[in-house]
Amino acid sequence: MNMRGWIWVSAAIFLPISGYALELKFPANSTLATERIIEHDSYEMPIAPWDETGLKTISTKGEITRQAWRLATSNLTTLQILEPLIQQFESLGYEIVFQCDTEQCGGFDFRYAADILPEPAMHIDLGDFRYLAARKPGADYPEFISAIVSRSRDAGFVQIIRVGAPSPVTAINASTKSPEPEIRFDPDRPIDQILAQQGHFILEDLRFKTGSSNLGDGPFDSLRLLAQFLAAHPEKHATLVGHTDAEGSLEGNIALSKKRARSVKARLISEYNISSDQLSAEGNGYLSPRSTNETEDGRTKNRRVEVILTSTQ
Repeated sequence: MNMRGWIWVSAAIFLPISGYALELKFPANSTLATERIIEHDSYEMPIAPWDETGLKTISTKGEITRQAWRLATSNLTTLQILEPLIQQFESLGYEIVFQCDTEQCGGFDFRYAADILPEPAMHIDLGDFRYLAARKPGADYPEFISAIVSRSRDAGFVQIIRVGAPSPVTAINASTKSPEPEIRFDPDRPIDQILAQQGHFILEDLRFKTGSSNLGDGPFDSLRLLAQFLAAHPEKHATLVGHTDAEGSLEGNIALSKKRARSVKARLISEYNISSDQLSAEGNGYLSPRSTNETEDGRTKNRRVEVILTSTQ
């Protein structure tokens, strides 16, 4: 499918009930930054601009899927990002309840009153964002969907929140072409090429002491090359994001993953003299697996630290 000269692939939320599937299409250079699914919860969906009385919302209940998508582009406006989504919502039977842009929404106050996934997965430019809310009537269970789009200097960002009938939900990138392999750390490829193509990469060779957040002694080629890249580009900022397997509580895993990311940050500063201003450390726990947690091999793959380029001033 081609919209406004862009090549689009299917990035779908599938609901395996009654043969029905909700499918949304994103540009081919899009990546799913994060996804959170809650089997049954409530979501206060904004349906009017923020004013002095606060944010007017409609209370929705059901299975909630939150996704954040990153579009590796620097030449799309927020309207160009949002318009194809509006067309798709309407073609799927959704009725647009409310839409606004930046000041019409209420600017700063709207953004901070709304339900927004955290950085670095979702970025909101307080001077340039757009929002819409839509509803699809249903005899048994109405569906609700909201979208907020924004952009940074070199990327577009889309957050989708869908509320529907309770059911198992998975999200995939689907295409008529075979999926491209995941781009990982490769000492033979310049890091700037990997970041330009994917926006992030995994530090595959890092090793942590068993049951600890302390980084092993090393040396680690991935850190050396990352340090060389950051030293050569002092205007760039990178976020280190820790991930864990699904053993243990979410709270404990988020704390552990953040500690591991901080350990990597500390090594870059102490051993390679990288400025702390160029680095951030975050933890995502087990919320973004890249493999199954049912096998030891899968759990090993899920325990990782990734680098995300978060600004290019």
